[in-house]
Amino acid sequence: MIAAEQKARVTYDNLLRLIDDPDVRDPIKFLRAREVVHYQRFGDALRVAQDRLDSRNFYAYNPSYDTGRCHRKDK
Repeated sequence: MIAAEQKARVTYDNLLRLIDDPDVRDPIKFLRAREVVHYQRFGDALRVAQDRLDSRNFYAYNPSYDTGRCHRKDK
C-alpha cells in the first residue's frame, strides 16, 4: 500500500512539472499533499503493528509451535 502512495506522489510531481495553469495545478497540489499524509499514516500504522508483535503473539514467538509439541493429536 505504501508503494502505491509513493507512486501516486511521483505521478503528481511529474504532472506539476509539466503544467503551468494554476487552475489545474492547485487540485494536483492538494492531491499530492494528501498522498504524502497517507504515506505517513501508513508508515505510522506499520510501526504500531510491528511494535505490538511481541511475546503475546503465540505463533511468532513460541518455538514449540514449530516442533509440533503444541499441536493437538487426535489419535
